[in-house]
Amino acid sequence: YDKNLPVGGMIEIPAAALALPMFIQRLGFLSLGTNDLIQYTLAIDRADEAVAHLYDPWHPAVLRLIAEVIAAANAAGKAVSVCGEMAGDVAFTELLLGMGLRSLSMHPSQISFVKQRVLRADTQRLAKAVGPALASADPGATWLAMNERWSQRSRTA
Repeated sequence: YDKNLPVGGMIEIPAAALALPMFIQRLGFLSLGTNDLIQYTLAIDRADEAVAHLYDPWHPAVLRLIAEVIAAANAAGKAVSVCGEMAGDVAFTELLLGMGLRSLSMHPSQISFVKQRVLRADTQRLAKAVGPALASADPGATWLAMNERWSQRSRTA
């Protein structure tokens, strides 16, 4: 046993995300396991074909939990990463960056696509857009609509 070895926390269930303030100071780093967090937040078994279509990473509850964990980790000065399908999905790259995330863990085949999004990202602009998207009843549609408007402006500028 090495007392100096950092111990991290895997945030994969809503209870861990909601109780984070109680134990974050005891952790050296955090990793958000999005696949399980989504499944358990929505009470959806993604392997059950009868309900798998209800598995929704854009669900407001899921996105708010993720944003709160990232904010808490950043406020506490703890490293935080996201792993799971969301980390390698370019549809979420800019949203996660806007939330303050700076570390993603994904399958190697996804790295080049996500890297391109990261390199083009304006994190200050993205951070300003996160609040309105999360306050929306449909954060996914709100976020995608804002990104489309930004894309159109940059094409015409």
